[in-house]
Amino acid sequence: MVVAGKLKSYLKEIEKNNKKGKKINAILEVNPNVLKEGGKGKLAGKIIVVKSNINVKGLNASCGSKVLEDYTAPYNATVIEKIKDEGGLIIGMANCDEFASGSSGETSAFGPTKNPAVLDLIPGGSSSGSSAAVAADFCDMALGSDTGGSIRNPASHCGVVGIKPTYSSVSRYGLIDLSMSLDQIGVVAKNVSDAALLLDVIRGKDERDAISQESKKLNLKKIEEIPRNIVVGILDFKVQDKRIQELIDRKISEASEKYGWKVKKIKLDNLDLAIATYYLLVYVEFFSGTRKFDGRRYGEKIENVAGPEVLRRILGGSEISKAEHHGRYYHLGLKAKKLIADEFEKTFKKVDCIISPTVPRLPHKIGEKISIKEMYSYDTLTTPSNLAGNCAISIPIGKVEDVPVGMQIICDKFQEQKMLQIARAIEKI
Repeated sequence: MVVAGKLKSYLKEIEKNNKKGKKINAILEVNPNVLKEGGKGKLAGKIIVVKSNINVKGLNASCGSKVLEDYTAPYNATVIEKIKDEGGLIIGMANCDEFASGSSGETSAFGPTKNPAVLDLIPGGSSSGSSAAVAADFCDMALGSDTGGSIRNPASHCGVVGIKPTYSSVSRYGLIDLSMSLDQIGVVAKNVSDAALLLDVIRGKDERDAISQESKKLNLKKIEEIPRNIVVGILDFKVQDKRIQELIDRKISEASEKYGWKVKKIKLDNLDLAIATYYLLVYVEFFSGTRKFDGRRYGEKIENVAGPEVLRRILGGSEISKAEHHGRYYHLGLKAKKLIADEFEKTFKKVDCIISPTVPRLPHKIGEKISIKEMYSYDTLTTPSNLAGNCAISIPIGKVEDVPVGMQIICDKFQEQKMLQIARAIEKI
């Protein structure tokens, strides 16, 4: 009865503020059978929204695009099977940047998602609907996908917790991918404990995803323990808005004083390569992945109906992939990716985590014209973790002009337990 009451409350909130009223536009489709579903398990009573590039049987996996507007998922992604096995309730499908191509939440074919904290600002992307749904109290938690910051970026702007797990630690079977070598399904929640719970359910090896690996089971009780003898690496990076860095510095100062953590400033020499490397790889892999959207098997031909950001990436990937280049640029991108991964590996021998702002700037107004370079700069501090394959989390640490600001905590591969402990300790302050 308690669950049914909470579910009806969320449904009422969605009806009131998703399309009507505030028109947050975070939810594209409500699950018509949600009141009949659910069960026992770790997620019993938890209400979950799913990004619309993840297959949920019977619901529309549109990827925020007219290309797949009428595509009803014929099967469940592995992460959805795991959620259902543990009694989680899927309340609906979240809006997102078209085919996860965007950093603002504005490129969806079904209209932009609004930021629940400040309605005229972008919520961040591409998992815009997932983060906005959690922040707007439409659900308890959500699934998103993170290719270069697509979970952490909107989590920061909306004032919620967002996790990009270690690459390969969560099955991507059933994800309609943007970039196969970078994509990772992850979680959004209102607090670190809930995020850890959902991550623990969806993690693990899956025979249907060749790159997936088994990882250590999370000890959810130990996440509450304060980690000792921690060396915190503070990223030496000039942030555009000094007020954002001041929030980070203040919180780290409080944590180091309270818990006795050591603080060390670190520099990543290859950080400047990250954005160029990231988009080069994404353009090529996205172009390759979209060749199946030819209008014969799935909906419309992508080139005929997709928006400008999707077309930009297809065109860019096509040019880079042309025979006369012999894959030269893509292979150079892979070399740069390896350089970044190696640098992280060396750095994590000196520090337990790397802390920085999640996003180095405040969000712009919805519809405001900004340059492509400015748009891509939102991901400056998040793309390196995808290129290196590390785990990373964004947690809210305060506000600047009523706009939420997130702190990013990065740990080495498969060190989610440590990362969550550090994040939870900071959250307690």
